[in-house]
Amino acid sequence: MTIAPPDPAAVSGHAGRDTSAPAPVPAPAGWRHIARDLADDLATDVAEREQAGKPPHDEVARLRESGLLTLLVPAALGGGGADWRTAYAVVRTVAAADGAIGRLLGNHYFLSSTARFFGGPERAARIERAFADGQWCWGGGIASQEPPLMLTPAAQGHLLDGHQRYDTGVGVADRLVVRAAVPGTGEPVAVLVDPAHPGVLGAGAGDTFGQRLAAGGGVGFDAVPVGADGILGSLSPDDGALSPFAGLSVPTARLVSAQFCLGVAEGLLGEVREHGRVVRTPWQPFSAQAWPGGPPQDPYALTAYGELTVAARAASALADQAVDALVDGLDRGEDLDDEECAEIAVLAGAAEAAASRAAQEITSRALEAIGAPAAFTRHGLDRFWRDTRTHTLREPVAHRLREIGDYFLNGAHPPFHLPA
Repeated sequence: MTIAPPDPAAVSGHAGRDTSAPAPVPAPAGWRHIARDLADDLATDVAEREQAGKPPHDEVARLRESGLLTLLVPAALGGGGADWRTAYAVVRTVAAADGAIGRLLGNHYFLSSTARFFGGPERAARIERAFADGQWCWGGGIASQEPPLMLTPAAQGHLLDGHQRYDTGVGVADRLVVRAAVPGTGEPVAVLVDPAHPGVLGAGAGDTFGQRLAAGGGVGFDAVPVGADGILGSLSPDDGALSPFAGLSVPTARLVSAQFCLGVAEGLLGEVREHGRVVRTPWQPFSAQAWPGGPPQDPYALTAYGELTVAARAASALADQAVDALVDGLDRGEDLDDEECAEIAVLAGAAEAAASRAAQEITSRALEAIGAPAAFTRHGLDRFWRDTRTHTLREPVAHRLREIGDYFLNGAHPPFHLPA
């Protein structure tokens, strides 16, 4: 389909600011320091906030004030000018302190980049300038398994109707990106929507047992107007419909998933390490010989911590390898070919599978090392398991393993399948 370039005023709702002399932005190490400071701040009351389960308006305000929301926007357009390697490090750091906010931020980074993958550089520049001006928080979802919304032709473009079952961040988003179908052909496209329109209904009504602060839930659309500028680009999985560069959207999203899982796993390991140094383990009965005044020496606990550390570090090493490959592929841009895209997609799928398995193992077994005190509500340690399991239920490892095996044995390229 032919997609006209958007009108800047229609996208932003206001004129763009002058970026002829952009303000200096932090180097990658500076952004990581900002993320650590934010994570430390979130960690101080995360158990209480998670149990309250209120919409994370304050948390999003903290992200906005830190500058992390516009991290990936080029500096010339008013953003942080960082690359995906830095963004992944930020997501992982935040997720270690507050898994739900880490998930919300990772989803925001991916969705705010959809115009780059599917809309072309000019469209992306217009939208990202408006994004930086408005300091938008992005929510929604364009997962392949989500039934598409319907676009109906109207006098000024299209009307959007339908319902999506679950999207991340919809309860606090300034802009939504959703999946819709073009009438007649059924071609799936990514659509940009302002959730302030009265036709956007029920945003944020989630009831999952985990990720309570991710502002997720179902969202409905009743005759919401969409102009040509609101259609970001095609999501068609047909062979040849998308460039290899657009195909990198899939591994980009899968590595958001992997970094979330690793962050939550590492966050829990940090918590149980502090408990394990001062609290007697459930495997060793109390006795005078139970390392009085010295470091813990329970062989069962030490072995368990060793196994979990190996699982985390192995998954982390694979994720780092996949991030390096992805960043190189993104730098190649339209020079990337199909085989290179497939190799990156397989590596990212392997990293996501390894991180998912490691997170599930760690968030279950690490609590066993603490024993009964891990069940106390005041510690809030159950949130690590709940946040992880809520996420991994949406993205089963079995699908990634089948794709990896098919590529290994038959050279089959992974399908274009955007994750939740």
